Amino acid sequence: MHEQILAIDDDERNLRLIRAYLADTGYELITAADGAEGWSTLERHLFKVDLILLDRMMPKMDGIAFLQQLKEHPRAKEIPVIMQTAAAESGQIREGIDAGAYYYLTKPYEEEVLISIIKAALEFGKESHKLMTELGKNESLRHMARQLTLSFATVEEAEQASILLADLFPFPPKVVTGLAELLVNAVEHGNLGITYDEKTDLNLRGEWMNEVQRRQKLPENQNKRVQVEFTRTDDAITVAITDQGPGFNWREYLQISVERATDNHGRGIAMANLLSFDDLTYEGDGNRVICKVLV
Repeated sequence: MHEQILAIDDDERNLRLIRAYLADTGYELITAADGAEGWSTLERHLFKVDLILLDRMMPKMDGIAFLQQLKEHPRAKEIPVIMQTAAAESGQIREGIDAGAYYYLTKPYEEEVLISIIKAALEFGKESHKLMTELGKNESLRHMARQLTLSFATVEEAEQASILLADLFPFPPKVVTGLAELLVNAVEHGNLGITYDEKTDLNLRGEWMNEVQRRQKLPENQNKRVQVEFTRTDDAITVAITDQGPGFNWREYLQISVERATDNHGRGIAMANLLSFDDLTYEGDGNRVICKVLV
């Protein structure tokens, strides 16, 4: 079944352009002329669309109002949203990010940029859904585990570890995506040394996983592992994640940057910091991160 994309835009020319850009991608495109019509369309599809491409400036219900209503709906709030606008001012982009649009496009945009952002947002949505559906398998350990140590090497193992660890928290859905982002980062950026710009290019070419697997096999990386320490006290649950990389300038990534809002990745640390944990702190050069939830 093809992924369904709902494009909401009052400019018919832009909808035609989006349709042309996506003609050979296999995505099923549904369109609406404003936020009110978009919401009615979403209801008719039982809130089962895979992605919403949302214009910011529209009559009847603008993009921000639509997004706020979406985030309050229990079935629709997890649908990834790409906000698109002709207004590239930082304040307006920040408003969209604060409302929950973590992917952003400023008009005009090129076909490859649109498709790259769509792929990234859809992949995020699918990974989040997969993580959520796997929760609960280790729930019986929740009140027994006081200390736990894990060691892993691959992206697949990072995702499995995030599910195991999330089940040890009082509210697993809140932390599982944040844990997965931090654990995958420790593999790809930490141990394997894939830089921010390299990942941008790899995502554009659809080669990210191939490059991860290639680097995993290099002699210098075969013995590298990520270490995870889980600790529960009466006051807090803490997870410390340490990779064997050289570190990075983590301060730039604790908040979703307006300057990087249109990039096809780079939101994971900020989303973990904003949505998953009460405290997130990097140590040293950035190859060790400690995340905490107060209990």
